[in-house]
Amino acid sequence: MSRFFKGSDSESDSSEDSIQEPVQRPAVAAKVFQFSDDEEETRRVVRSEKDKRYDELRNIIKSLKNKKKIKDMSNVLSEFESLMKAFDKAKKVVEKEGIPRFYIRTLAELEDFVAECWEDREGRKKMNKINAKSLTTLRQKLKKYLRDYEKEVEDYKQNPDEGDIEDEFEAEDGDADTEDSEDEEPIAQSFLKKEKPAKPPKIYDDDDDDDDDDLDYTDSDTESDDDAPVDYTNMAAYFLKDKTADDKKDSKAKKVRTTKRTQVKDTADRSDDEGGEWEEVTGKGGTVIVAEKPKMFPKDTEVNHEAVNKKLVEIIAARGKKGTDRQEQIELLKELASIAETNNLGRAMAVKIGFNIIAAIFDYNPNIATCMRQEMWELCIHNVNQLLVELKANTDITIGANISEDSESLETSPFRVRGCILTVVERLCEEYIKMLQACDAHSTEYVERLRDDVTVCNIIDELVSYLNGRSTSEEICRVYLRKVESTYYKMGTCSEAEMSTLCQYIYTKDSTDRLRTRAILCHIYHHALHDRWFQARDLMLMSHLQDTIQHSDVPTQILYNRTMVQLGLCAFRQGMTKDAHHALVDIQSGGRAKELLAQGLLLQRQHERTPEQEKIEKRRLLPYHMHINLELLECVYLVSAMLMEIPYMAAHEMDARRRMISKNFHHVLRMSERQTLTGPPESMREHIVAASKAMKTGDWKSCKNFIINEKMNSKVWDLFQDKDSVRDMIVCKIQEESLRTYLFTYSSVYDTLSLVTLAEMFELDVYKVHSIISKMIINEELMASLDEPTQTVIMHRTEPTRLQALALQLSEKVGTLVENNERILEIKQGNFFFNKGQNQQNNQQNSGYQQNQQNWNKYKQKNDNSNRRNQRNNQQRAY
Repeated sequence: MSRFFKGSDSESDSSEDSIQEPVQRPAVAAKVFQFSDDEEETRRVVRSEKDKRYDELRNIIKSLKNKKKIKDMSNVLSEFESLMKAFDKAKKVVEKEGIPRFYIRTLAELEDFVAECWEDREGRKKMNKINAKSLTTLRQKLKKYLRDYEKEVEDYKQNPDEGDIEDEFEAEDGDADTEDSEDEEPIAQSFLKKEKPAKPPKIYDDDDDDDDDDLDYTDSDTESDDDAPVDYTNMAAYFLKDKTADDKKDSKAKKVRTTKRTQVKDTADRSDDEGGEWEEVTGKGGTVIVAEKPKMFPKDTEVNHEAVNKKLVEIIAARGKKGTDRQEQIELLKELASIAETNNLGRAMAVKIGFNIIAAIFDYNPNIATCMRQEMWELCIHNVNQLLVELKANTDITIGANISEDSESLETSPFRVRGCILTVVERLCEEYIKMLQACDAHSTEYVERLRDDVTVCNIIDELVSYLNGRSTSEEICRVYLRKVESTYYKMGTCSEAEMSTLCQYIYTKDSTDRLRTRAILCHIYHHALHDRWFQARDLMLMSHLQDTIQHSDVPTQILYNRTMVQLGLCAFRQGMTKDAHHALVDIQSGGRAKELLAQGLLLQRQHERTPEQEKIEKRRLLPYHMHINLELLECVYLVSAMLMEIPYMAAHEMDARRRMISKNFHHVLRMSERQTLTGPPESMREHIVAASKAMKTGDWKSCKNFIINEKMNSKVWDLFQDKDSVRDMIVCKIQEESLRTYLFTYSSVYDTLSLVTLAEMFELDVYKVHSIISKMIINEELMASLDEPTQTVIMHRTEPTRLQALALQLSEKVGTLVENNERILEIKQGNFFFNKGQNQQNNQQNSGYQQNQQNWNKYKQKNDNSNRRNQRNNQQRAY
């Protein structure tokens, strides 16, 4: 007989013997070495609908885990889509049996995986475009999909250890993941111990979830390992490495630290566990792994100030070194603080360790460009609050950055501790701004982060009350400025008197220009925000910041731009459109308001910035809740320009050399004139252009309807605090400037105008019309006189007619053209080629031209003087 079939014969013999005398043998060995022909025949297995659908889900989940391990995001996305489709097919089974727990566990793990990949900014930068795009798509789809299973996922995260036995199928993936050699021995051991011979043992080694409980099928009649005979059919038992008593003892005494997320059932201890606390967790096979706190001091060591201080120096010495676990440092410092408190080493030692804990939390994130994690931020807030409470409760503790470590006094009063609570709070505020910058401004996450603003402001208030009377004037100026910068842009949070007190102290006590400049700008911004226009204007004029602001640092220049914008908005709300235009013209003229206000970067200028410059500019961007609405800003600027420019254009229609008040406004008008077909206005700019065209003809009602309507109210005017008064002011300004435009345009047509008729046309009071026309006559904008008894305006025909004005323009242009041609001819030919007679002739021509020009100027001046004399006489007669 061939040696190849020897094993099968022996197996067949053994199977026959097993019929006569039952022998306990493992079922796996029979399956491995069975080569009989009966086993080769395929058997038809009838499976239920539940098994089919669940097996399909399990296969997809297994493939999904493999893709997650290598972070193949495109395939993870496709597997997730396949998983959703397979689950939809199993809807009937789910309605009867309920949602399987392994499916909920997969969704929870996938959510954690996506969140981890999304927070890893460096990893995302290293991804190719396909994986980065797939990660974004997966995040959105998963977030939308989890809305239907939010309760189930939350229940699973609170109790991950609870579940049915069938949910542990994922441990079968351990065959491919035997990376950990320490787990092989318990796996092989569970392989030998069988309870049910008919079922093969299941091996669980799932790296993604340490909470799974292994199922061990053991046989109660199996002999012990020491007395078991050698059975070559059971290859696992034959090649199994025997475990000595010492190894067993070492494995039982093994202590591990919890590195993965564990759910704490006791909510009262949740805050203590967030910092990486030591706790008991459930390991593989259902065994409890005992977690042990680190041993700070050897046994029988006296814990005193010297020992704790020495241990503290030892822990701090590892900061910044390569391979240092930052989370472990925080945990060690917290444990050291608890030891110091247990041994009653005093509050000075607690304050010293508290400063180091906060410093370790700040060092947890090595990248200065990224923000803190949520759990680290909450831990930092808790420790800063606790440190402030300790300092305020113990007035005999003196802290300062100038105190050296050698001069510290931790045992006897008065206590001296090295540390600066002001620097800690300033760093806390910077980290809070970075967290707001990292959030999507239109997401709920930003709103949740914005709730911490109250906590940060309370910390600043506590710091102000603590430092008053204890610190130097320089430190008090710094903390005052921090309070001012946290409240200057808010309505109602800080009163005028309080803001004035804080800023006045900085004006008088600060020795640096930067703090004083920022305090002045914040003070002006606060005045303008609360419609105190004259105080804000006077403070800006007295500070002379317009002359020196270009020498300041970039954040101060951004604050200056924000202050000027708020000053212009305040002037507009008060009806001073000319002042509003002057304040906003520098910001709006260049088309870079978004960059100048640090509210975003322009894509058009992306090629002008290096990657380093772009990173620096992104750090300067302000959080979204501090932004000024750019559309509101542009609308206010264009409306102010319209109210100034349209009357000026009407008054200087024939003046070829008239200047432009607003180049941006003229650009908008030119762009609208280039359009071949002009439809009804839709955008904000189109509404203002249509209103300008209506004002040119004196149609103030159409102009008002284009500026004040539902669409413009929702986009712009409703954003003002007192929106009704703003709208009334705009209507009044439109009426007045439309009247002036009408007089400039049609004054040459009339001999006299009735004040009552003008008042009815523009729906103004007669006294208001009288005031407007009188001001135009005094400023020599309108050549007319008022007749009080008849309440009429008498026009003076002193200005040239339209034909005369065009003729004068033509003569001026021809003269300019002749001069240019002669100058060009002289340059080409040179004066030294002309003879004496030609030079004399040219000089005579030039002198004749100059004489004619002088005569014309004298005639024009004489005519103007007579006109002014007649106008003055008419006014005297009218009065």
